Amino acid sequence: MSNALRPTVNCSLLFTELPLHARPAAARAAGFEAVEFWWPFAAPVPGDAEAEAFIAAIDDAGVRLTGLNFFAGELPGPDRGVLSHPDRVGEFRDNIDAVAGIARRTGCTGFNALYGRRRDGTDPAEQDRVALENTIAAARALAPLGGTVLIEPISGADDYPLKTAADALAFVERARAAGAPNVALLADLYHLAVNGEDVAAVVRDHAAEFGHIQIADAPGRGEPGTGSLPVHALLAAARDGGYTGRVGLEYAPTVPSADSFGWLKTG
Repeated sequence: MSNALRPTVNCSLLFTELPLHARPAAARAAGFEAVEFWWPFAAPVPGDAEAEAFIAAIDDAGVRLTGLNFFAGELPGPDRGVLSHPDRVGEFRDNIDAVAGIARRTGCTGFNALYGRRRDGTDPAEQDRVALENTIAAARALAPLGGTVLIEPISGADDYPLKTAADALAFVERARAAGAPNVALLADLYHLAVNGEDVAAVVRDHAAEFGHIQIADAPGRGEPGTGSLPVHALLAAARDGGYTGRVGLEYAPTVPSADSFGWLKTG
């Protein structure tokens, strides 16, 4: 993989054989200097001791936290995010403050706001309105910290409304038009492939617009080389297309995590 596409290890899928706070050090021992996480706490606002322990694990390992999800409810599970859920606005707004607090301490600048599934009995237009308002609030809170709110199409839930790059980019444009320029697409190549996207075309047409890339092979979501997705070629195309950010290794390894990185030497 090109040095221009620097890896960051998603420690919510990798090194899960270890306790949460041991994973950053394991990533460092495997040769990485950056990690990312889904929201690592059960509640939208962790207790002070919980937050301090998480930050200490990052600091003690000598790695940089480059990505963090907002609170997403049950993930995986029935929620897949709360950004668009009208009855959870209070939770999300409280979570913005918690996320910003971690960002100030760690220098993290990438924050994934999962949209959430459609809710029975709720007007989809109302969910879309709530999602936009929450996104604008998050973007404004994180802008002084250099933060970007990331919007991700995902697979595995038919009632998740953002499935394609076009779906997410349309929402990103709405947020930017409403005064939130620090909102961008999170291009997870695995999810796009599983949803039937022409991933090569998305990379060709939009690489320079990506706020972040995450990868796993497809099918299966294992490490590259376990499926048929041409990960190396796609990452090279992203580089050539103007993407200069990190690449999140967000796969479920088929071997012990520390043994799953051989593919990095083959590209």
